[in-house]
Amino acid sequence: MNEVTQDTLECVVEVGHFERHKKKQFVCGDTFLSTRIREENRSICVLSDGLGSGVKASVLSTLTSTMAANFTAGYHDIRKSAKIIMNTLPVCRERKISYATFTIIDIDGGGMARIIEYDNPACCIIRNGTFFQPEVTKIQGRARGKRPYILRYYTFPIQEGDRIICFSDGVTQSGIGIDRFPLGWGENNVAMFIQEALVKRPGMSARDLARQVVERSMLNDRNLALDDISCGVIYYRRPRELMIVSGPPFNPSNDSQMAAIYEKHTGHRIICGGTTAKIIARELEKTILLEPGLPFSNLPPTSSMEGATLVTEGIITLQRVADMLKSYTPADEVDMSPVRQIVELMLDSDIITFIAGTRINDAYQDPSLPQEIALRRSILREIVHYLENDYLKETRLKFI
Repeated sequence: MNEVTQDTLECVVEVGHFERHKKKQFVCGDTFLSTRIREENRSICVLSDGLGSGVKASVLSTLTSTMAANFTAGYHDIRKSAKIIMNTLPVCRERKISYATFTIIDIDGGGMARIIEYDNPACCIIRNGTFFQPEVTKIQGRARGKRPYILRYYTFPIQEGDRIICFSDGVTQSGIGIDRFPLGWGENNVAMFIQEALVKRPGMSARDLARQVVERSMLNDRNLALDDISCGVIYYRRPRELMIVSGPPFNPSNDSQMAAIYEKHTGHRIICGGTTAKIIARELEKTILLEPGLPFSNLPPTSSMEGATLVTEGIITLQRVADMLKSYTPADEVDMSPVRQIVELMLDSDIITFIAGTRINDAYQDPSLPQEIALRRSILREIVHYLENDYLKETRLKFI
């Protein structure tokens, strides 16, 4: 029996994915879905590839991934979930194959990983910088008692630093027909590319690694994807913490308390609000410097202060952060507005603490300001909602 150490239990599951749709299509036929069962400290990820491409494939993969996530959440044995799915999936009349493939990854609170695959490329598991292959069990069955199928199943104790990378055949078959990859990029070349990428950037986030795999696949296809291309990455590591401080305390006598909480935090620290920054600077005897350059999107320019990752305007910036989290799309590195920087720091963190002052700034009583600006408390709760439900982050909200 494998022993799960205390160090393993302290790690978190970081999940990221990236995708590109097939040329001449408007949606991706692959679906990557992740969910977390907080009561069991359990993370479930599913990658499904719908038959064909376009809207039909997208609908099929979405249904399959949703069904797989729900079944897996209900049954602790993903082998049972997979068998139910195989008996549920419809079959194409012409090709006599299922309408969608799937990969299910289930990581429990005890540090055990369970993976089951049906017709997707095998997951690439990287441990200590090298390819790790756990023992594979092949499960044979007959869907609805007739059509034979084979599932690949493996389980292993996950370790700190492990990465599990799953991808659709749009990755492994990218570049097919060219001199370098006559049969496509292939699983071995994908694994080598991932290893080399992690040698260059050992601490690369799950989102960045998924993006690199997909963008390299696009390059193999001369930037005209011959199939839907998607990649999901799980990174098991120590948690990263972020603190966001915004708003002056209701009682000025608590200014020192806010500054002390801010100072003790060891991770990234963001201050949203000019008044808030002045309070912390005064209490900690720091200097605020206005950053040179033009403001982004009609927002005031950022400032800098020793020890702070970012110092921005307050309530309007937070409202735009909430809007971006609601409909997040990856952007080029040149698009690094203060709002984008805050969102990227949030997505790269696991535990996000908000310290919110509850004094109402008289400036926001101005009737000429946009009507969508809500009180800071409401905006922060909206941000917390998106972070917890859409991005599976752990959040802490403290009002002063």
